[in-house]
Amino acid sequence: MEELLHYVWKHKVLPLENLTTTDGTAVEVIDPGLHNPHAGPDFFNAKLKLGGTIWVGNVEVHRLASDWLRHGHQHDPAYDNVILHVVEQADVAICRTDGEPIPQLVLTCPDSIRRNYDTLRTADLFPPCHSILPTLPRLTVHAWMSALTIERFERKADDIRQRLARCQNHWEDVFFITLARNFGFGLNSDAFEAWAWRLPLRAVDKHRDNLLQVEALFYGTAGLLDLPSPTPPDPYLSSLQREYSYLSHKFSLTPPADKPQWRFLRLRPGGFPHVRLAQLAYLYHTRQSLFSRMMEAPDLDAIYHLLDLHTSPYWEEHYRFGTPSPRRIKSLGKSSLRLILINTVIPFLYTYGLHKATPALCARASQWLESLPAEDNSILRQWSQVGIEAHSAADSQAILQLHRTYCERRDCLRCRFGYEYLKKTNLH
Repeated sequence: MEELLHYVWKHKVLPLENLTTTDGTAVEVIDPGLHNPHAGPDFFNAKLKLGGTIWVGNVEVHRLASDWLRHGHQHDPAYDNVILHVVEQADVAICRTDGEPIPQLVLTCPDSIRRNYDTLRTADLFPPCHSILPTLPRLTVHAWMSALTIERFERKADDIRQRLARCQNHWEDVFFITLARNFGFGLNSDAFEAWAWRLPLRAVDKHRDNLLQVEALFYGTAGLLDLPSPTPPDPYLSSLQREYSYLSHKFSLTPPADKPQWRFLRLRPGGFPHVRLAQLAYLYHTRQSLFSRMMEAPDLDAIYHLLDLHTSPYWEEHYRFGTPSPRRIKSLGKSSLRLILINTVIPFLYTYGLHKATPALCARASQWLESLPAEDNSILRQWSQVGIEAHSAADSQAILQLHRTYCERRDCLRCRFGYEYLKKTNLH
């Protein structure tokens, strides 16, 4: 497998005997180079000694030497600076675009590593490397968790940048769309994001000082006002329907062809889309320039104040239209507030810090994440059972990144724990 050969080269799991190219030239690997996950040679800036001469350049890895020709590298100038072609089988000679031969090194993956990798890929227990986790040095675990936290930040930053490109770099809009997605709290996240993209925000802006009209646009865009008249009549619902009809005509709004697919199964009533939309409407109505205020907040207490949400009076006595319920203030609970911080506010603070080249904002994002309690879900409990515990939100975000990016994809070769598994089992 080519990916195993990448692993062997990257981590210098090399045979004890002297290495030579296919034409007998001695090879000493001083530095295997930096792995390149993008287009171009597989490893950049490798440092090798070939026949007594030190070379610095790129390295390409293939299972078969003929893959060089199959991929068309012989016609691509980007591969002219390859100083060594590492292969499992040298079935053909290869050359640069000018016809100059490129040295080739035949390198095989040790049988023990291949067996261990097969075990990781096919293990029924999860995570497959569970047996070595309790034995790992704390420094190793801490270093990998810290790197995973940064990876998680970067992944969320990429999501925000993609939304910004779609919104012509309108930070307030993208903040609202991302916030709306996270108001779905997993089960309805996709539906809330789809709704937020369809919401005519410029139209809402013009009526922001009128909560009923904001709610009308929110519920109308969500497709939740298309209801027959209830018995007994519901004056609030009728008012929303009239307002939405008026605003639709005013702004030439057309009903969406495909409405968001709201889910109610396994949801507590406080999490129904009707309630979440009422909370978002209240927030939009009472907190103008929300993104700017979040970015300027000096501490988490200021953020909590900004997210001190309520609803219009109707929703204090309802969870859905036309069905009264005991009166209850519908505010966000502590755990929900923390999730909004972890998944919306803090990633935006980090991304905005990168955008503005202001390290202090990135540092503040990291500090806030480390100060928050760890999340609690089935994934984190599963990892806790094998000795990887989350003591803060930074830890829980690292574990979620590990689980979803590496473990679910069985991408053990890029995982530090997978590396330790292969290395340790290879010694026995």
